Amino acid sequence: MKKDIILAGVGGQGILSIATIIGTAVVAKDLYVKQAEVHGMSQRGGDVQSHLRIADKPIFSDLIPMGQADMIISVEPMESLRYLPYLNPETGWLITNTTPFVNIPNYPAEAEVMKEVAKIKNHIAINADAIAKDLGNAKAANMVILGAASLHLDIDYEEFKKAVMTNFGRKGDEVVQANLAALDAGRKAGESYRVK
Repeated sequence: MKKDIILAGVGGQGILSIATIIGTAVVAKDLYVKQAEVHGMSQRGGDVQSHLRIADKPIFSDLIPMGQADMIISVEPMESLRYLPYLNPETGWLITNTTPFVNIPNYPAEAEVMKEVAKIKNHIAINADAIAKDLGNAKAANMVILGAASLHLDIDYEEFKKAVMTNFGRKGDEVVQANLAALDAGRKAGESYRVK
């Protein structure tokens, strides 16, 4: 088993929480995991990306070679496009939010960004922000995206749920349940998207 994942978004969108949940899930299954440091400005609004590598054998580098990533998980659509050179064009999956975080004056038109996303052979593009808001937890868009990504990570879904409980447990049951609901909603949205 090997999965090389690029995590992308902007500061404040919960990229590190996604990495932590995935990391907790894979360590519980005795898999190896390496994560490169977050590159970019991790302050709110700055672009953020990280490499996350998972395998059943020791991993010697924490960086993913160009064209070899199995997945890009992005909480911001333009940021997902920024890292496309890393994605395996034949087998890689792009999982992205459709809601832009417009933090620059020349941000491209949303329709143009989504047109580029649609060109990717294997992709899921969902409005994670709207799904999270409908659940009453606007900050959980990252868990919605992780739920959609879980469909293609070859890790038992129950392990993600346990990881959410472990990592959010100190914040109380209400926060845990809200994040589990977001994870479930994202998985359902991803399943629905695949059949379109």
